[in-house]
Amino acid sequence: MIVTREVMEHIYRIPVPLPNNPLRELNCYLIRGRERSLLIDTGFRQEACRQALFAGLQELGVRMEDTDVLLTHLHSDHTGLLPEVASPESRVYIDDLDRDWIVGRTRFELERQEDGRFAMTGIPADMLKVVSDTHPGRRFAPDPDFDRYTHLSTGDTLEVGGYRLQAIQTPGHTPSHLCLWMEEQQTMFTGDHVLFDITPNITRWPNLENALGRYLESLKKVRAYPVKTALPAHRATGDFHARIDALLAHHEYRLGECLKVVREEPGLLPYDIAGRMTWRIRAKNWDDFPIAQKWFAVGECLSHLDYLRAEGCVREEVSDGLLRYYPV
Repeated sequence: MIVTREVMEHIYRIPVPLPNNPLRELNCYLIRGRERSLLIDTGFRQEACRQALFAGLQELGVRMEDTDVLLTHLHSDHTGLLPEVASPESRVYIDDLDRDWIVGRTRFELERQEDGRFAMTGIPADMLKVVSDTHPGRRFAPDPDFDRYTHLSTGDTLEVGGYRLQAIQTPGHTPSHLCLWMEEQQTMFTGDHVLFDITPNITRWPNLENALGRYLESLKKVRAYPVKTALPAHRATGDFHARIDALLAHHEYRLGECLKVVREEPGLLPYDIAGRMTWRIRAKNWDDFPIAQKWFAVGECLSHLDYLRAEGCVREEVSDGLLRYYPV
């Protein structure tokens, strides 16, 4: 049974379960307006998500003909059901760099580039194929033929339900992730940019240079906002500014750890560097990591190496199609 909850006047949270996923569920938000409403994010293109989202919309008496959709970012737990839930009358908002990852004409080329870069990290080929074939981000992504998107980025505003929402581009977690700021209410929809009991994954993107550097800049940018209420896309909320400070400290520690490995063992592949870093996961050692979690860990490692390279702390060499890192 889906139980929607009014988190602010005319703003409802629809819990959408994410089966077999450590995120557990998506906080899908519905802002009800007199003439038009706004749905923020959708869930995987998966039956459990489908049933929960549509049950929640039905419970709230939502007509999609009168409802627009805003996607905070490209990940399929946020976008997968979009083509099914949007009506022909719905406007669908997303920023451009993220849109390119979900529309067929650009999506498959970007995925090819992503696979090519990961193949250079030292991940075993059979492991990379398993990830590519089974990754939920691809399996449950939206129909690539759907291309009816409306550009939304920093400075753009939407007015719905008596609220004025200002879009803030916060790249890092994805190339053009969006947060939404309601100045009068001092409330921010944070998407996956700021989560409170899990750390957003920061990986390397073919269409975003130095993703970790951009993420840290974005964190500092939104920290300047006088946010009293944060509405994240997953799990519970918390102290917005304290959480940002914790995230900044977390990545400072990780950067130091990554640099230490490179200095102690010059010439390692990213796959091996990741295996020497510490991770909060229920596994005895690196060999015992689930394949999907190894892929995420290597992506995180790459983003930290990119940052260290941009700061002049490490250098990258390509030899025999593989990436190796050395201290500067």
